[in-house]
Amino acid sequence: MQFKNRPMLDNINRRFKMSDYKLLSVGSDAKTIKGNGDEYMTAILYMKSYKTYIEELGKTVNPCAFAEQASCHEGCLVSAGRGKMHNVQSARERKLILFYVNRKLFMEMLQDDITKFTKRCLKNGQQPCVRLNGTTDIMWEKFGIIQDNPLVQFYDYTKIYTRVYKDLPSNYHLTLSYSEASMDYAKKINLACADTGASMAVVFEGDLPICFLGRKVIDGDTDDLRFLDPTNVVVGLKAKGDAKHDTSGFVIRKVA
Repeated sequence: MQFKNRPMLDNINRRFKMSDYKLLSVGSDAKTIKGNGDEYMTAILYMKSYKTYIEELGKTVNPCAFAEQASCHEGCLVSAGRGKMHNVQSARERKLILFYVNRKLFMEMLQDDITKFTKRCLKNGQQPCVRLNGTTDIMWEKFGIIQDNPLVQFYDYTKIYTRVYKDLPSNYHLTLSYSEASMDYAKKINLACADTGASMAVVFEGDLPICFLGRKVIDGDTDDLRFLDPTNVVVGLKAKGDAKHDTSGFVIRKVA
């Protein structure tokens, strides 16, 4: 991937010593770089998404439980940008395997990364922000890692609409992911947003509409700081990677 602001990326690499992080990625994609600056800095955990057979366990795991229902597995962002590179895919798979095979070690490594990242952000006068589901949909609120790091603003996109009805940690923001691959699923996302004030992310083909489902559409590609968004809006995203060819209903192609 070519970054338009190469000096900013080089500066991030120098200041955050990216090789120091075992699991998290800092400044690894153009979208989060747009939101990084004097006030915020984002680290993301990328792992292999969807179904993966783990030999050590003798079974297939799925860190994206609603992927088939939303039909996002074919147009997943895992294939966008650097995600197409073999070494990147291998690294993400290794992290996923570690998460399932040695959860204790994984969580220790993750906490170490978050602690290191937080210290560097605070030293630079920045708010540390962390997305743990860069390419997965794991219910991290159940693991205690968010609650144990109150100085960090965590945020994620999720297709598990029941999560927004629950009492989430105050430093964890969720944006629901919309899809019309299943109209039953689409109705449940729409209802969850109406009931809770949560916003929904919608992937569109081409230009973003002004409104969708009676809600204002904001440009979600401007930055990735979803916790700063107004409530109950549509976060419009342009189709990327394999999603450009999606016909399942995950990508909304025509808006009247």
